[in-house]
Amino acid sequence: MNRERLTMSQALVKFLDNQYIEVDGVESKFVSGIFGIFGHGCVVGVGQALEQGGHNLKFYQGKNEQNMGLAAVAYAKQMDRKAIIPCVSSIGPGATNMVTACGCATANRIPLLVLPGDTFACRQPDPVLQQAEFFDNYGRTVTDAFKGVCHYFDRINRPEQLMTACLNAMRVLTDPADTGAVCLAMPQDVEGEAYDYPEHFLQKRVWHIDRRPISASQLERAVAAIKAAKKPIIVCGGGVRYSSAEKELLEFAEKYNIPITETQAGKGIIDWKHPLNLGGIGVTGGKAANVVARDADLVIGVGTRFSDFTTSSKWLFNENRKVLAINVCPFDAYKMDAEAIVADAKEALASLINACDGYKSQYTTEYAQAKKEWDAIVDDYYSTELPGGLNQTLALGIINEFMDDEDIALGSAGSLPGDMQRLFRPKARGTYHMEYGYSNMGYEVNGALGAKLAKPDAEVYTFCGDGSFLMGHSELYTALQEGLKINVCLFDNMGWGCIENLQNNQGTDTFGTVFRARNPKTGMLDGAEIDPDFAKIAEGYGAKAYTIRTSDELRAALADAKKQDRAVLFDIKVLPKTMTPGFESWWRVGVAEVSKSETVAAAYDDMQKHIANTFDY
Repeated sequence: MNRERLTMSQALVKFLDNQYIEVDGVESKFVSGIFGIFGHGCVVGVGQALEQGGHNLKFYQGKNEQNMGLAAVAYAKQMDRKAIIPCVSSIGPGATNMVTACGCATANRIPLLVLPGDTFACRQPDPVLQQAEFFDNYGRTVTDAFKGVCHYFDRINRPEQLMTACLNAMRVLTDPADTGAVCLAMPQDVEGEAYDYPEHFLQKRVWHIDRRPISASQLERAVAAIKAAKKPIIVCGGGVRYSSAEKELLEFAEKYNIPITETQAGKGIIDWKHPLNLGGIGVTGGKAANVVARDADLVIGVGTRFSDFTTSSKWLFNENRKVLAINVCPFDAYKMDAEAIVADAKEALASLINACDGYKSQYTTEYAQAKKEWDAIVDDYYSTELPGGLNQTLALGIINEFMDDEDIALGSAGSLPGDMQRLFRPKARGTYHMEYGYSNMGYEVNGALGAKLAKPDAEVYTFCGDGSFLMGHSELYTALQEGLKINVCLFDNMGWGCIENLQNNQGTDTFGTVFRARNPKTGMLDGAEIDPDFAKIAEGYGAKAYTIRTSDELRAALADAKKQDRAVLFDIKVLPKTMTPGFESWWRVGVAEVSKSETVAAAYDDMQKHIANTFDY
């Protein structure tokens, strides 16, 4: 057996560089580069391995470990989970900064590989710089924090352990049913230790992602459920996108006259103009989908996790409905007490297209009328100008209509995801990119970098509030460094407007959710408004920036930005509380059971009434 003497880090780099996937006969490179921030816990280990070359991994210099991790999540998501950019960090704070990004990846079922440095396996220099010591368990390090947010965790205490660690990491990263974040913690002394690695470990390896077919018994049960239904609906989730099942889903829906609703991850897969597409469903859904869904007697979930936002906290659907869940992940397929079809979405739908011959739903004009009414509502939001300033929904509409067919719209947190699921009209597959499993504030700017790395020829427009921008925007600098143009649409409403609305709607006065100075008279944060010049912040990085207060200024800025070849920020000053309301939905939050406030007490009573109409599973 031929062997090559390499350090653990050198072998790791060589292994990652040689990983490929095959889907439907198409082979592609799985690891396209490395994000990293070097510190003493990784620079002379993995850093040395990357620096010496002999590989095809492009190195990207992150500026904050959490933010580069979020960029890596966005890259994998935009690539439909078919490519990743691992993230390297030092020990201590560099490592724990990536924990949030891992939570984001796992919640969204997105593959992310993090490679944090760790304390010395030999323990002899202890305690080293950035080492947190645990008196009750000396074997514990801060990288144990990754165990709570990763699908696979391993600590490489000997260089030969790398082989089993890497193979298990790839097993999870390429598994459609069980993917998420993976952490391989690397003690900094082991990073530099050598081993005679076998040639077969270092050679090109192709991971075949096979589609799980629907079984005969599952098909029989699915057909029976569909044929028994008078008014079924489809809930299209992200699994449809990752399975490339949009053609099959549309053919199935058209053949049997079944309306389609969208989750955040499933939006943009089916053309919004299609007569069967009723748009977003649930808490942030629109009126058409939610009204039709309430009367449905069968809910066909395809590739959806059935989150609380999709089901309106299990309140949306009527008490007599049944659920049929098609999902490659058993954990998700059995939710909602569903008839579980554990299979690849494309395979399952392809089988169902012909298996239900002779069936037709009993819809007449219901969903067509609902869609017509909803489209008119969206048109109104996209065109109505309010006095006193620029309203959020109009600004969103102007940008949406300006964007070209292949331009990517990206978002994550605040009020904008709700407005976007309800109102946004994607123009092509893969152009709506919403991180709404973790709803990670700070994802937006950093995610735009990842999406741009995935699709360098597309314009990327990321939509974020001022709160999210303040949370994390460091990779704006990286975008400039890499010569990658991203368009940051910053909606400044001087606070966390979405949470203020939630607060007020549940009976609590505004508290801690608007950006104001400390008032010396009251001692509270209810003083003068603080109005940062976000355009200047972007200009300080080297980006092109615009300050916008009117619809005309926004249109002019968009046109001028199209001519730019560097990152752009639109500082859009929008009127507070000009986002869309909820439409025929409800969201369960923890309202105080006892309170001195009559409005809080009323909100609690209202919550109890809604809970009485939900379903327990």
